[in-house]
Amino acid sequence: MAKCECCGKGVTFGIKVSHSHRRSNRTWKPNVRRVKAVVDGSPKYVYVCSRCLRAGKVTRAV
Repeated sequence: MAKCECCGKGVTFGIKVSHSHRRSNRTWKPNVRRVKAVVDGSPKYVYVCSRCLRAGKVTRAV
């Protein structure tokens, strides 16, 4: 579910490095919000990241 329906941003994988330099896998999830937006002229709930919301790529339905 951690995927933006507007830009397609999803989970990224990397390595967490501790102070003693022990390495373990970790994930970064995008800040996805469930938003009521206008899609194809009708209001619909979509999952959109906060960057797309701030940039105005999604028109909110009231």
